[in-house]
Parts: sequence; C-alpha cells; structure tokens
Amino acid sequence: MLYRIFLYTFVLNKKYIMKFLEKYYPVILAFVSFLFSVTLWFKGYKDEGMFVGIWVPSILGLATFFNTLKK
Repeated sequence: MLYRIFLYTFVLNKKYIMKFLEKYYPVILAFVSFLFSVTLWFKGYKDEGMFVGIWVPSILGLATFFNTLKK
C-alpha cells in the first residue's frame, strides 16, 4: 500500500517537473548563457563574452518561435 502511494506521488511529481521544464527550459538556458557571458566579459575575454551574450535573445526568440508553432 505504501509503495503505491510513493509511486503515485513520484509519477505526479515527475509530470509536474516535466511541465515546469518544458515551460521554463529556454529561460533557464538563456540565464545560464547570460551568466557565462558576464563571466567571460569580466575575466577579460570581451569579444567572447559579447558573442555568448548574443545567444540570450537567440535562445528566447527560438523558444518563442517554437511555442507559436505548437499553437
């Protein structure tokens, strides 16, 4: 009985986590890219930091494009 409750809770949490990641995965990737860009910039790699900084709007724009295709 207890294992069924645990299994049911795990499946619900897995579905919730997957929905959360499906919705916010591009935002998380864009934020990591932003942090990487800032890190490169302040370590003295200014050109590389600007190049990686361009990834942020590209990731978000691509995510928006794919979300409009779904609808």
